[in-house]
Amino acid sequence: MSAFIPGQELSRLLYEEAVRPILDRHLPGLNHSAALLGYGSDVLGFDTVRSTDHGWGPRLVLFLDEGDFASIEAEVDHLLQHYLPPVFHGYAVDFGMGDPHDRPRDDLIPGGIDHNIFITTVPDFLERQVGFRSWGRIEPVGWLLASEQMMLELTAGAVHHDGLNQLMPMRDALAYYPRDIWLFLLSSQWRRISQQEAFVGRTGEVGDELGSAVIAADLVRDLMHLTFLLERTYAPYAKWLGTAFSRLKSAPALTPFLQAAMEATSWQARQAALSPAYEIVAQLQNGLGICDPLPVKVSIYYSRPFDVIQGERFADAIEEKIEDPRIRSLPKQIGSIDQFVNSTDILTHADRRRRLVEVYG
Repeated sequence: MSAFIPGQELSRLLYEEAVRPILDRHLPGLNHSAALLGYGSDVLGFDTVRSTDHGWGPRLVLFLDEGDFASIEAEVDHLLQHYLPPVFHGYAVDFGMGDPHDRPRDDLIPGGIDHNIFITTVPDFLERQVGFRSWGRIEPVGWLLASEQMMLELTAGAVHHDGLNQLMPMRDALAYYPRDIWLFLLSSQWRRISQQEAFVGRTGEVGDELGSAVIAADLVRDLMHLTFLLERTYAPYAKWLGTAFSRLKSAPALTPFLQAAMEATSWQARQAALSPAYEIVAQLQNGLGICDPLPVKVSIYYSRPFDVIQGERFADAIEEKIEDPRIRSLPKQIGSIDQFVNSTDILTHADRRRRLVEVYG
């Protein structure tokens, strides 16, 4: 096996050394764009040697102009099938062949390469990812049903060439939520925390340490997601949440407390770890200057010995700063799809997410 080449770099090399020369030779002047976007740890830059055991290899997305697509797509695909090398920098370009080193060298020239170059248009790809075809005017519910993982897959990958002059404008437009959508999500995330913050102690008090630990884990996840929102950064789905979180500016201050909450064996220890974490994110919230500063110290829950940050205080204050009446009228307890759905099979499929539009009705 050749030395590991990260997927983004391998994709760039494939375009520059193989795909672009084929297009220039056989279809000179073809207007196109090329990038590594969509699914895969390589798109987010999280791939390692472990990633190469399935669904990984030299690949990219090739975008054609909408006006040319119907007439030229089949020819482009045919050219790639017959002129791409079956092995590139030691990795199989023919995704149907498996490990190229398991087959004799003279068996590596099939009649056509089963390549993994997805040929599409920018609007078609955008609709496939997030459910809308244009980035020029996105309705509030469109933003809320576009999961953060899918937004990352559009904005975090590598663009190799943008002859269509569409990929970079699209990525700029989708780089992060508009201000009022962002405030709505911040408010909803604080409200999520308020719903469970007292239960770490209440469950533990009746001897349910397992239940207390489960709720503490929920709150750790909610605090991590809140931190992504505070730093205006899309959060990936569960597989890469911790890795991406570790790269946030606030992670060094928060991680020891979140880790302690996860490792604690009593509700008192969980509470003792979560309380400073609440205070850190409250300070971060105040530092944004969205609304007047609120007290950041935890307090007891009514007369019960459970420390809480009273997340609803922040939720209400942030909500007051939302200007768009369409967004102010949305159900404030729901938030975005990432805040009320925890199924990868829904979060990563636009057609399934679109069916949930009635939640906002």
